[in-house]
Amino acid sequence: MRKFYSFIVKNKYVVLAVFVPIFIICLILGRLVSVNYDINDYLPKDTPSTVSISVMTEEFTGGIPNTRVMVSGVTVPEALELKEKLKAVEGVTSVTWLDDAADIHAPLSTLDEDTVRSYYRDGTALFTVTIEEEYYIPTTEDIRSLIGDDNAMTGSSVSIAATTTGTVAEIAKIAAFAVLFVFFVLILTTYSWLDPLLVLGGLGVAIVINSGTNIIFGEISFVTNAAGAILQLAVSLDYSVFLLHRFSECRREAASTDEAMVDALCRSTSSILSSGLTTVIGFLALVLMQFRIGPDLGLALAKGVAISLVIVFIFTPALILSLIPLTDRLSHKPFTPGLRGVGKFVRRVTVPMTVVFAVVLVPAFLASNSNSYLYGASHILGEKTQAGADAIAVDEVFGESDTMVLLVPTGSTPTEAALSRELHTLPHVTGIISYVDTVGAEIPTEYLDPDTLSQLISPHYSRMVISTDLSAESEETFSLVEKVRGIAEKYYPGKYYLAGQGVSTFDLKETVTSDLFKINLLAIAAVFIILVLTMRSVILPVILVLSIETAIWINLAVPYFAGDSIFYIAYLIISTIQLGSTVDYAILMTDRYRENRETLEKWDALSKTVSDVTVSILTSGSALTVVGLLLGFISTNRLLAQLGIFIGRGAIFSLLIVFLVLPGLLCLCDRIVVRKGHGKTAKTDIESDEMEAILK
Repeated sequence: MRKFYSFIVKNKYVVLAVFVPIFIICLILGRLVSVNYDINDYLPKDTPSTVSISVMTEEFTGGIPNTRVMVSGVTVPEALELKEKLKAVEGVTSVTWLDDAADIHAPLSTLDEDTVRSYYRDGTALFTVTIEEEYYIPTTEDIRSLIGDDNAMTGSSVSIAATTTGTVAEIAKIAAFAVLFVFFVLILTTYSWLDPLLVLGGLGVAIVINSGTNIIFGEISFVTNAAGAILQLAVSLDYSVFLLHRFSECRREAASTDEAMVDALCRSTSSILSSGLTTVIGFLALVLMQFRIGPDLGLALAKGVAISLVIVFIFTPALILSLIPLTDRLSHKPFTPGLRGVGKFVRRVTVPMTVVFAVVLVPAFLASNSNSYLYGASHILGEKTQAGADAIAVDEVFGESDTMVLLVPTGSTPTEAALSRELHTLPHVTGIISYVDTVGAEIPTEYLDPDTLSQLISPHYSRMVISTDLSAESEETFSLVEKVRGIAEKYYPGKYYLAGQGVSTFDLKETVTSDLFKINLLAIAAVFIILVLTMRSVILPVILVLSIETAIWINLAVPYFAGDSIFYIAYLIISTIQLGSTVDYAILMTDRYRENRETLEKWDALSKTVSDVTVSILTSGSALTVVGLLLGFISTNRLLAQLGIFIGRGAIFSLLIVFLVLPGLLCLCDRIVVRKGHGKTAKTDIESDEMEAILK
């Protein structure tokens, strides 16, 4: 490696010249990567609801109803007029109201009360609208202009449109705050006013290259778009910080800056590379998720960390050395106080904290696996957003509602009628719009209006639009989906298709819950194997992985004890992200401890190790904490916000365990931890132990 690093250092200006065009090209490509905000699009292609949507799109022009529009203070004639205006909005494929379910030319008092109240009550009309996916944003804006801010609209199209427009601005705000914080921390922990710009410059190049190369995926999910860049910043920061601090140490010993950089690279390669590889492998574990947001995020983050490693070993050294005269002129005294006291403090508390660690380990594991979960997109927007407030307003007047669409083969009207009758008997089914329900099985299709007929019957399928008084996500909804599928299977075995937001959420639940065990097991196993190979030990990886896994369990136990429901996707992803991004701290602590044990007795080595690595670990750990919490508190997308809180809080728990517990574990397992033939002799350790016993 020394020859390679010497080549990089010798040709530093060539290295910079190579990366400039790469940076510019990726900066342009990054703007061309499209972002998908529909969580249901990431279900496996063979999921029943996904297949059903595909068949429905081929057979019918109008998709699944995805919007509810509530307008107050209107009469029936005014509602009918408004319905026509809604149908005329570009992007709207269908609008359903009371006149589609009953004969409104008759007095309302003579119609079925439940049917009427599903669409019209106390002068307030509720329209069920279908909006084409590519028109979500402009169409929802046009409908908002039509009905005014005093009225309400809700549904998956509204949520996706609001998330799309809101997330872009929020990401920019979060990124700005994150960069400012990292800049401030780097000023405190480096020795030149230019050092923070060098670190951020290298990270910026890595992030831009990663963003641009995302073009190979075609599109990325909103989770990857929102969290990818800032997570790459937080996770990769420690690589540059480790290198910079090593370089400062080596400059005090080396004859030249070039030689110091080569020495720093050689001495930090093991820690940085093992940290980076464990992070990459941890993120790649997400690729095995059936729910495709996992592979989407995992590949992008793994690629980002790999690019950051290339940058820190090639581009950053060249950048630092090319500006070393200016760096020296802008040097300043360190702002961080002496940290010997931190090492002494940890030495005093690490054994009792290790006992506490052993006590909370099992309860934390059990609680982390006992949470209450949310699976779909129906709860993503909070009450503080207009879309969230509108959803509450509609539910208060008309109650919760979800729509399922059932396709059955044409050709047997009596069978369709029998199916409809049985579906009507199900609890929570409030109405069905179909050929046999709306028109009547006895009326031949040739007597129907072509527009009406095209919404109910295609060349191959009849369509039944089933309205319910349930939300898109609840145990009752999931139970109803199973019952509808069971009844459809009885009449049309293997030949029906069922779709809808509640149906997709049910399939999403079935998909993601099956991913948990294999993803966590693979991530842990992969990180363990990397640590075994790099540390040449079996016990050490057990200690490190157990330490970080316990921090993860404590993190995920918090919502259980707080009584909060959590998004299962965030729960699934955070286990891998926290393991991959914070095991670096444990690796650095362990490597420095083993290095210091070559010259010091174990308790002195512990104190010196903590003092040596505190600045490096806190620089990276505080960045990860703040970036996560910024995402948590700024994002109006509750899934992203919850993921951010998990990241920030998880970083805190990992830092506490790495600083207060891991040193004690290393000392307790010292004879196994220290490399054979290295460290103070066994006699020295025995004498030290005897001296401690005497002092006690």
